[in-house]
Amino acid sequence: MTESSVRPRPEPTAADAKQSMVINCAAYHAGCRVADIDLDQAREVDASDGSFVWIGLHEPDQPLLRTVQQRFGLHDLAIEDALSAHQRPKLEIYGDSLFIVLRTASLQAHKIRCGETHIFAGRGYVVTVRHGSTTAYKEVRARCEGAPKMLAMGEGFVVYSIMDFIVDNYFPILQELESEVDALEDSVFSRTSGRPNVERIYELRHELLLLRRAVQPLQEMCNRMMRFDVPLIDQVMNPYFRDVQDHVIRLVESIDNLRDLLAASLEAHLLLSSVEQNNIIKIFSVAAVVLMPPTLIASIYGMNFKSMPELEWPYGYSMALVLMVLVGVLPYLFFKWKKWL
Repeated sequence: MTESSVRPRPEPTAADAKQSMVINCAAYHAGCRVADIDLDQAREVDASDGSFVWIGLHEPDQPLLRTVQQRFGLHDLAIEDALSAHQRPKLEIYGDSLFIVLRTASLQAHKIRCGETHIFAGRGYVVTVRHGSTTAYKEVRARCEGAPKMLAMGEGFVVYSIMDFIVDNYFPILQELESEVDALEDSVFSRTSGRPNVERIYELRHELLLLRRAVQPLQEMCNRMMRFDVPLIDQVMNPYFRDVQDHVIRLVESIDNLRDLLAASLEAHLLLSSVEQNNIIKIFSVAAVVLMPPTLIASIYGMNFKSMPELEWPYGYSMALVLMVLVGVLPYLFFKWKKWL
């Protein structure tokens, strides 16, 4: 291969970087996808007849977010939050538009990895900004486009679909953690696999706490969505957000139950360990009591004195052995009778 035949790889242009951050941008009318449009054409959509655009962004930079802000008149504080990420789940109302922060979660190597999804919603537009999440929303978009009657409800249905998708993705994570919690509980009470992984118990409690921080705020968020003071969300969407709220309540209750179960398993492990230690101490104490009299007798008769009782008696040796066995067996039988053993 000659040097002239090797062509340098072209540097990525600003347009390529922008294209990688804009995942999808489409216009919808009457519940149907009209066309894929460019971000520069998004502001040309007329929202008076129920049309809207749905834009999906992935970790956009500041110039792209500022462009979106200019297209739809988004609030500066919302843009600042969407740019910096690391926000708590919340719902903010800026005039006639909504800004929603949701936490996504995934289980990787038995660790919960959290991402964020920010939703800007107003009349004529829905903009989703995804940070750190490995799950794209192509499935949500396809599901919405497969139900034109529901999608005809407009931007509120898109917001519901995204929230419902994120909440539904919590359940497989919780089920996997629940299986691991059950296995740890079995190892605590089976006592066949040695000491249970106490460190993993603490890690699981921490992972469940992270998941609870992502899920629990959605309960109040859904409750607020069903109020009349929230723009963009029509009353017809209330049953759908009530269903999401019901799922959130189930998740929070399951997380709390698992955390309580882990705490009870750890406490049971400590109690069982304490009982085992007491049993070991009890065995050593009984052994000391049983062996102490024979040891005393043997040590007395093992002294080198000439004038000792029974030293010249022919049956002295046998009598000493019988006495040592007797004083050893009698305490043992006494402990058995008292049920101390």
